Amino acid sequence: MAVIVSSDVDFKQKVQESEKVVVKYFADWCGSCKLFSPKYRRLSEDERFAGITFLDVNAEENPEARKMANVSNLPFFAVFKNGELLETVTTSKEEAFVELLSHLN
Repeated sequence: MAVIVSSDVDFKQKVQESEKVVVKYFADWCGSCKLFSPKYRRLSEDERFAGITFLDVNAEENPEARKMANVSNLPFFAVFKNGELLETVTTSKEEAFVELLSHLN
């Protein structure tokens, strides 16, 4: 599944309409965020994570979406299940991100 860009306008709806959602919060100035983007796209197409919706949110431009996950640093990842925040992690390591995704299965 492709990565879906989301904003404050549609974030809540997207989190609630899918059972399993992972969100990558980023900022344009964040070098680690940019370096992680290709990994995030690749993992979104990995069959192990086929039932998970992958969202991309610019943390600086979307304060409401940022508040829903209590974003504290970047890159920041949050997993939602049935519309509820399950867990978060601040990392630029693929292994830590995959570990976070495993909590959705």
